[in-house]
Amino acid sequence: MDRHFDTSYYHQIATSLVLPDRPYINGRFVEGCDVVYENVNPATGRTFSTISFCSARHVDQAVDAARAVFDSGVWSRSRPEHRKDVLLTLARLIRENATELAVMESLDSGKPIKDCLHEIGTEVPNFFQWYAELIDKTFGKVAPTGDDVTAFVVQEAIGVVGAIVPWNFPLLMTAWKVAPALAAGCSVILKPAELTSLTALRLAELASLAGVPDGVFNVLPGYGHDIGQAMGRHQGIDAMTFTGSGVVGAQILGYAAQSNLKPVGLELGGKSPFIVLEDAPLTDDLIANAVNAAFWNAGQNCTANMRQIVHASRKEEFLHKVEAKVAALKTGDPLDPETEIGPLVSWKQRDRVQGFIDKGMEEGARLVTGNRNLDRQGFYLDPVVFDNVKADMVIAREEIFGPVLGVIGVQDDDEALQLARDTEYGLHATVFTRDIDRALHFARQLPCGVVGINGFTEGDVKTPFGGYRRSGSLSRDKGVEAMQQYVQTKTVWIRSLRGVD
Repeated sequence: MDRHFDTSYYHQIATSLVLPDRPYINGRFVEGCDVVYENVNPATGRTFSTISFCSARHVDQAVDAARAVFDSGVWSRSRPEHRKDVLLTLARLIRENATELAVMESLDSGKPIKDCLHEIGTEVPNFFQWYAELIDKTFGKVAPTGDDVTAFVVQEAIGVVGAIVPWNFPLLMTAWKVAPALAAGCSVILKPAELTSLTALRLAELASLAGVPDGVFNVLPGYGHDIGQAMGRHQGIDAMTFTGSGVVGAQILGYAAQSNLKPVGLELGGKSPFIVLEDAPLTDDLIANAVNAAFWNAGQNCTANMRQIVHASRKEEFLHKVEAKVAALKTGDPLDPETEIGPLVSWKQRDRVQGFIDKGMEEGARLVTGNRNLDRQGFYLDPVVFDNVKADMVIAREEIFGPVLGVIGVQDDDEALQLARDTEYGLHATVFTRDIDRALHFARQLPCGVVGINGFTEGDVKTPFGGYRRSGSLSRDKGVEAMQQYVQTKTVWIRSLRGVD
């Protein structure tokens, strides 16, 4: 047997990991504060390591180090080719250590190892490589003027960036933020989610090995109400980028307003529709997309398409095929390469999602499948499929962040579009149809940042990602657009003195 398909291989790696256990500031691990956090494996409910968390004084230390190295210019004003070489080296080191990082992340978050291997072995290094390659291909511009003036416009690194990332895609979200910020020449202070700090701390080590100067990339594990607030309020941080809940996003905006009016990039929640129009053939591919849209990462995904809006003439067949597909999903040990759905990240998250399931049944949604007692250790939930979901139900309006799929029947395109738009969020949507005119109509009429046609997708590194409405701000992660969060624009106006006495 290929060892990469052998569960025991990953369990063996898990027992031999050397896990980081303290903050990383100015190129080294430093002593944390007296708060010691217990990392709990979601698959077992048992503690497997501890981390010494940060306090506000660590934020000051990290800002001092980040500011000093930024002002020195050793990274911020280095040759583009130098930053490119360093980030390409970092991409290589991530690939070389991908299995170790993937096991670490699976233990920390409960994510299936096959998902961790793909994200960390492919997507994460691709982000660092793509932004590395972009560095020396980004140009300023010259404005049209008269002969007596030359005016050019340049973009410069904004300075010290504070980044806060969530627990559902720990290292991937880190790459989304850190890769373009480092490519722009910024210094970065990263606060990972308290539940999932391990891979970010290991990444900081690899960044130093790759040649990122001390102080350019710092990682501060800790609680949001301590470290996140201190970062948001800090006068020495020039910009913030945050992915997480709308409540906390609003708090970050408040902290910025109360301090130095630093710009804040926000990517928040979603309540994304998956729309099946009457002409869409219910192929195995469509059903696989429908199930993946709701249950990828156990539904712990801001783009999760839990609201599945299906034409009434197709609903019965759709439900039958979805039920069969969900019944075939393997829920179990995250370190088993065949596992498709692992546990939720914490007991608190499991109980929160169970509350939504109970509320759905209370309000009259019909349970098609799921919600069985799985009788296993850890924070598992049996994936749920609901029928007869109504637009005013709690499960149709609030972000669940768990393995729940709800089906809403509609009579025509207008009703489908009306239901899809009936949300405060605007992050993502999926539309299945054979008709290109219908596809374009829905794509233009849906008020959201990403629309997938005939496939559930968030795009790739080249395409911007972010939301409308309460799903985020004007900033975007991914693509060339991500760089705009980390640069500021300067105009240089040069007047000729020729002929001037």
